[in-house]
Amino acid sequence: MLPAGTLDRCRSARTAADLGGRDEEAALRSSNPMLNRMLRNAVRDRVPAGGAPQYGQQGYAPQYGQGYGQPGYGQPQYGQPGYGQYGTQTPYPTTPGMVAPQVRPMTIDDVVIRTLGLIGLTGVVGALSWVLLPSAGPIAGVLLAVACIATLGIALFSWFRPITNPAVIAVYAVSQGLLLGTVSRVFESFYPGIVLQAVVGTFAIFAGMTVLYKFRVLRATPKFTKFVIGALIGVVVLSVFNLVLSAFGHNPGLIQYTVTGKVSWLPIVFSLVCIVVGALTFVLDFAAVEEGVRAGAPQKYAWYCAFALLAGLIFLYWQILRILGYLRR
Repeated sequence: MLPAGTLDRCRSARTAADLGGRDEEAALRSSNPMLNRMLRNAVRDRVPAGGAPQYGQQGYAPQYGQGYGQPGYGQPQYGQPGYGQYGTQTPYPTTPGMVAPQVRPMTIDDVVIRTLGLIGLTGVVGALSWVLLPSAGPIAGVLLAVACIATLGIALFSWFRPITNPAVIAVYAVSQGLLLGTVSRVFESFYPGIVLQAVVGTFAIFAGMTVLYKFRVLRATPKFTKFVIGALIGVVVLSVFNLVLSAFGHNPGLIQYTVTGKVSWLPIVFSLVCIVVGALTFVLDFAAVEEGVRAGAPQKYAWYCAFALLAGLIFLYWQILRILGYLRR
């Protein structure tokens, strides 16, 4: 996730102004960059080239007294009035002989089903790589190299543009499954039971964050969002910095890349920070899902939300597996 800069806010405000209302402008200007990207692209999907909705037509903004105060995350809204439901009052200008396209809005169920499917795909591929790759010889190395490149490429691309293509997201899940299965087997060979502990810990933290968001203990306020995004960028930059220096034989000590050997307090503290930051990113993801549903974003953006949740779970698993390995030494 990237912070929403001044340019992004100006573009969002201009898009909202084109939609013709102050409510739209308020809806599209968000401190959550994931939500910003999703809604801006949803606007492009809704407004065809060659015509924009006229002032006063139905857009993303709710009518007065509607759209706000809807059920929170975890409660589907079918046909509820929001920022403008698809299939009802469309913003497309109509002329004789033209039919406005009907686009199904995403729902909470859409996100849940896709997230579970991606988790299942990652788990199946991980189990297969656990069993088959150790005896695959040179092919295993090639597959892991391709998986690393695919994972890195898709992750970087997702920072700049929402990924809604199921095939691309499936490639990410398969690539991560290959890496998870192979590395987890290595850890398990040195520390029996560590993989199960990491899996349980990952889903326990995810469940806890879901409960905290559901009961409004944690909310994606502008200050909270800026803090989490800043912390996430800091963690990523420090991790890359540590990796680059380690490649030249000078490990600063933030991350230990070996499975055995003594560990100082520094990598343990850094892993704890990564776990906390990874857990807090779920609040931003939940908020993006909730607001995306309220805004009537197209169904394809459920894939983007599911991808974000999967990436968060995998990041959290890696950090928990690493710190458990440190503590077992």
